[in-house]
Amino acid sequence: MKRLMFVFPHPDDESFACGGTLAKCSDAGQETCLICVTSGCKGRSGPFAFDSREALARHREQELHNAAHILGITRLELYRYPDGGLAEVDPCELAGRLASAIVEWKPHVVVTFPPDGVTGHPDHIAVCRATGMAVEQAEQVLPTDEWPDFYFVSIPHYYDHCPDKGPAPAVPITGKVDITRYRDRKGEALRAHQSQVYSVNRAYPGVMEGDNGVIGCYEYYTLVRSGGQPVKPVAPKNGIPVMEL
Repeated sequence: MKRLMFVFPHPDDESFACGGTLAKCSDAGQETCLICVTSGCKGRSGPFAFDSREALARHREQELHNAAHILGITRLELYRYPDGGLAEVDPCELAGRLASAIVEWKPHVVVTFPPDGVTGHPDHIAVCRATGMAVEQAEQVLPTDEWPDFYFVSIPHYYDHCPDKGPAPAVPITGKVDITRYRDRKGEALRAHQSQVYSVNRAYPGVMEGDNGVIGCYEYYTLVRSGGQPVKPVAPKNGIPVMEL
């Protein structure tokens, strides 16, 4: 059975970036592991009022559990590192923890944000770096036939409905997963993150009100490591090909 591991810093990152892919993997009978590195205690609270950062963190964890159930995620791990502070966390310590998870669970595929973090968020960038280190560390322990493929996920339309703009793409996109049948599941997972209504509305206006029309039919990936060797991403000349992770 194919196993896929997704590593993101905050609750809701999984639904924004890979919600359709996660639901599709679940329906295909594949196992998915989501590692969420922080609990999002520095995020907005939406319509809710909390008396502490810790209360917001616990609420966002519950929202994440709800989204994970919707998306059919097999295994959810919460690391509870400081939200907004991952750039100050020792990358070797975080990478070692992630590497241990890879060695223990033996995923065929590992996915995280690209080096620009999609939005330039320092936590996104720190998780990208640590996950890349972790994949290489795990290769030192696992037999060659258990080395995972390593992908970055991109959200090229994230800023389509935002007044501001993100950083220039760090890597070209090399493949896209067709999530046409899973757009509604992705919308449902996004709505599970009620405290993040501001973020959902700015990237996917209408989704919080039940209109999934703005959700596209594809999610986008870049293969950057396979068989223990780096893969230099090259932009496709004739459009981005449809792929499966």
